[in-house]
Amino acid sequence: MLNNLRDSVARAPAKSRDWLGFLAVVREVLRFVRRKPLGAAGAVILVGIALVAVFAGAIAPQDPAKTHARETWSVPGTQSIDGERSYLLGTDEAGRDNLSRLIFGARISMLVGVLSVALGITAGALLGIVSAYLGGAFDLLFQRVIDGFMAFPGIILALAIVSVLGPSVWNVIFALSFFLAPGTARTVRSQALSIKEMDYVLAAKAVGSSPVRIIFRHLVPNCLAIYMILASLTLGTAITAEASLGFLGLGVPPTTPTWGGMLNSAGNDFLLKARWAVIAPGVAIALAVYGANLFGDAVRDVMDPRLRGSR
Repeated sequence: MLNNLRDSVARAPAKSRDWLGFLAVVREVLRFVRRKPLGAAGAVILVGIALVAVFAGAIAPQDPAKTHARETWSVPGTQSIDGERSYLLGTDEAGRDNLSRLIFGARISMLVGVLSVALGITAGALLGIVSAYLGGAFDLLFQRVIDGFMAFPGIILALAIVSVLGPSVWNVIFALSFFLAPGTARTVRSQALSIKEMDYVLAAKAVGSSPVRIIFRHLVPNCLAIYMILASLTLGTAITAEASLGFLGLGVPPTTPTWGGMLNSAGNDFLLKARWAVIAPGVAIALAVYGANLFGDAVRDVMDPRLRGSR
């Protein structure tokens, strides 16, 4: 039936082709929801967090950077001294509204998570494919460099990079990209090694195709599935790593609301003043990582041919 729908799209007039194409996309989405309901639930969680991040300015009840010196560590559900504001999740050490900071913190978590995954996975995949295709001394030397980077714990490597470059959003993105690239290069290289021995790649070499054409015309498209799987599975790792850097005080500057920064400020006074302050950012991080893992596991099951018939 799906093939018939595709044939109908190809034969349809230009005006109705877009509509039929939209129906085909909807059909694929519904099929994914039916086959992988948990993966669809994870996608809904991620989309919900993304919408909160995009419309944070309209959703947040207060300015997340505005301080109120006389209302520090207000407990959840209290009113401001002047009665003009309510703090559903309380305030932090500077009297800033925790709910507003939680909403705006979604922006940094999603921005850092998505961009670091996109940059790190893309760079690692391209390096792995090039290393596999060139082989020889280059591949041997490159893999030893990868071994050296993978010998360090990822969070320690990210901490070292941010410590040298200084805390900022883009430095955190660069550090996490650097942290994700080596493992991706190793995984994609193993896939590219098997693909480059295929008959169509050997035929392309025989007719004189350039290495650049072979890499981008044959190897890259055939490694796209493993690329998508790695991207979806590492999104949760990137969000957790960003929160870890913020908790350790080496992530985004404290003036910018982040979930990890909220944990850091609450953790300093956790036992004495604000045991409740760690709950909201902790739940937000757990929910984002849970949604990313559910979605990534479903994408792996759908796109990996070895798992399509096992679940």
